Amino acid sequence: MAEHYLSAEPTHSRWNRGLPPRLTIDTGDTVRFECHDASGAQVHPGMTADEYTKIDRNVVHALTGPVAMHNAEPGDVLQIEILEIKHQGWGWSSVTPGRGFLKERFATPFLFHWQLENEITRSLAPATVQLRPFCGVMGVGPAEEGEFRTIPPGRFGGNMDVRELCAGATLYLPVFATGALFSTGDAHAAQGDGEVCINGIECPVDATLKFHLHKNQLLSAPLIESAPPRPQDALDEAWIVVESATDAIAAARAATNRMIDLLAARWSMPEVHGYLLCSVALHLRLSQVVNEPMFTVSASIAKRILPSRKLF
Repeated sequence: MAEHYLSAEPTHSRWNRGLPPRLTIDTGDTVRFECHDASGAQVHPGMTADEYTKIDRNVVHALTGPVAMHNAEPGDVLQIEILEIKHQGWGWSSVTPGRGFLKERFATPFLFHWQLENEITRSLAPATVQLRPFCGVMGVGPAEEGEFRTIPPGRFGGNMDVRELCAGATLYLPVFATGALFSTGDAHAAQGDGEVCINGIECPVDATLKFHLHKNQLLSAPLIESAPPRPQDALDEAWIVVESATDAIAAARAATNRMIDLLAARWSMPEVHGYLLCSVALHLRLSQVVNEPMFTVSASIAKRILPSRKLF
């Protein structure tokens, strides 16, 4: 049960089961991954929105890996215990024209810099955002031969952006390639359901993960065992907006727009700041799918994030 360290460089931004492993480990081993932010260390504190529009998007997500597991073969399961995800005190979020859930409403480039304390950030006043870092991308080598962009997730994991993949959680991935070939990156200090502006709080991290191999186990796609809830997350009181429509995505978009309108009207937040807050702190969920043809989506933000208000 050895402990290993893997530096960020050289990163990779494509899935390819033919990539040579940078490290080979045994079941029970622990690896500390140094991970650049999703831009591959192109974004830096103080960068302007104009400079941000010129970064090389071919290197997004800038993953660390791959790591090979001895004796891993297709038909096995790779278990990844997430021991620690440690941010480095800063992060960023952006609005990119033509991208994001509300791209028609927010079409002007925008870059926001976050200063991160241990467990919170106060950068987006008047909101106080709770931090719980996780890696947006965790995946193994895909079943298919060839080279693939890291943006679409799949049965192998990848760009899942599941915020429950924080310290204390365990991820199980089916193995499709000899050695499994695990990589990770695209870390977020915080993220809401939907990641609506296209970013969480993007940040560099050190991720400490422990690996186990389970031979000849049936698993068709990723499975997560979540971390225990924190006391501050239990039974959150929240502001919740509700929308129903025959198209669940349309309902989700309407609910997100209404939450931004509420933040602007009642907390005097600039609309683009409301969009960023929704991207890093909104809980966006299907409330019902049985009352066809109408589906209901609720969008909520915990009251503890915002100053207390009487709305009416």
